[in-house]
Amino acid sequence: MTDLLLGIDAGQTVTKAVLVHAETGREVAVGQARVPVSTPHPRWVERDQDQVWDGCVRAVRAALAGIDAGRIAAIGLCGHNDGCYPVDEHLRPVRPAVLAMDSRAHEQVRHYRDTGAAEAALPLTGQSPFAASPAAVQAWLLAEEPAAMARTRWLLFCKDWLRLGLTGEVATDPTEASASFTDVHSQRYSPAAFELYGLTELADKQPPILGSAEVAGRVTAAAAGLTGLRAGTPVATGAHDVDAAALGMGAVTPGAVSVVMGTFSINQVVTDTVRLDHRWQARAFLRSGQWLAMSTSPASSSNLEWFVRTLCPEAATGEDPFAFVTAEVATSIRADLPLYLPFLFGAPVDPGPAASAGFLGVRGWHTRGDLLRALWEGVALNHRTHLSALREAFPFTGAGRLSGGGARSPAWSQLLADTVDLPLEVTAGAEPGARGAALLAGIGAGRFAGLAEAAATAEVVRAHEPDPAGVRRMTERAEEYRAAITALGRWWGTG
Repeated sequence: MTDLLLGIDAGQTVTKAVLVHAETGREVAVGQARVPVSTPHPRWVERDQDQVWDGCVRAVRAALAGIDAGRIAAIGLCGHNDGCYPVDEHLRPVRPAVLAMDSRAHEQVRHYRDTGAAEAALPLTGQSPFAASPAAVQAWLLAEEPAAMARTRWLLFCKDWLRLGLTGEVATDPTEASASFTDVHSQRYSPAAFELYGLTELADKQPPILGSAEVAGRVTAAAAGLTGLRAGTPVATGAHDVDAAALGMGAVTPGAVSVVMGTFSINQVVTDTVRLDHRWQARAFLRSGQWLAMSTSPASSSNLEWFVRTLCPEAATGEDPFAFVTAEVATSIRADLPLYLPFLFGAPVDPGPAASAGFLGVRGWHTRGDLLRALWEGVALNHRTHLSALREAFPFTGAGRLSGGGARSPAWSQLLADTVDLPLEVTAGAEPGARGAALLAGIGAGRFAGLAEAAATAEVVRAHEPDPAGVRRMTERAEEYRAAITALGRWWGTG
């Protein structure tokens, strides 16, 4: 009896494997594995590709503990987009993977802006390049590591590297391919895009595009031996993790908003029309002819992880960091609260990668709780920046769906609802990205008729309505936040 689906979600630090019921979509088991990240030079954020594959193996084996792998009808994957996972003709890594938090290619982005390529890319590809986008990263690799690029046969995304390990097949899907080099309207590779970026020689190194729910291969005997999976199990192509998360949360219709408070600040709305702006990316969605308008930056709950790791030694005991964070924040709503700018890894388009994080207005009487409350607010205000831009162009229908580390805290979720003045709902299950990947596999295996039926399995477990007093307070804080960014622009070198 094949009554389960497996979804694998490879984030930038942790890989998750989730088994869900093939009819109800409910999570049955979860496995996780952390993958080390290195920063060998300023702006570099990368990791060993073999360790990424090992993390996938460990996560799958953990999810399968005590469960017959023969029950799995199909497997789906998702992972972080952008960056680069290059492999040679033997399908072995050429160099460490470049992650989406990497900003080494900032000079390539400056070049694209100075030459007008960035402006021309918007109507052609639906977005402008940024430091971690494939156009910028691949241009950097071509310029700085030409020998490595000469050995490279395929330039993959994260989930495509893992699917290669499972099946031995090379492919990607439209949601990932649309990161730099596809025509925004046709959603297929555009020769004009490669020419615009001066990367025509790399066009044949991009993986072929298959549908997100399409079966792209089957588990090999070698992969089965490592993971405990059944050889021959079908594996769907999969998707960018934010698209998979939208499906996992049930936000797949035009106007549906989903928000991820994770390593990145992800703010997105499904649309069946193309509207272009440098403040968001118009990328292919899980259905052909639809798009996910994504406004993002590497500035969300990763700020809390940094704060806890750096300044909260009691978290080393293994206690859930939200246990003490929420208690300290609850006592820290005061008129002279510091202001936090959450730009540890850069900011949205303006001011961009030159921006840095910082507390403003800290006084001797402020407590750690005050700083934590300011951090929560700064992250929420960054989400507000993104959602406000999207709201100008797209109608929002219903409540937004919320996931990510921040969604685990009801207090932080409520603060976000107040800050963005939008009802927010949290759905069942700890891993909506992996769940969405599993649902894509279910569609490919014929267990669901399509996205609508799969999305209907999402179950709302918590809702947050904006509180009028909280909305007023955070609207005032938003003015202070914008003023601080403007004032610091020249110091950051962007003014």
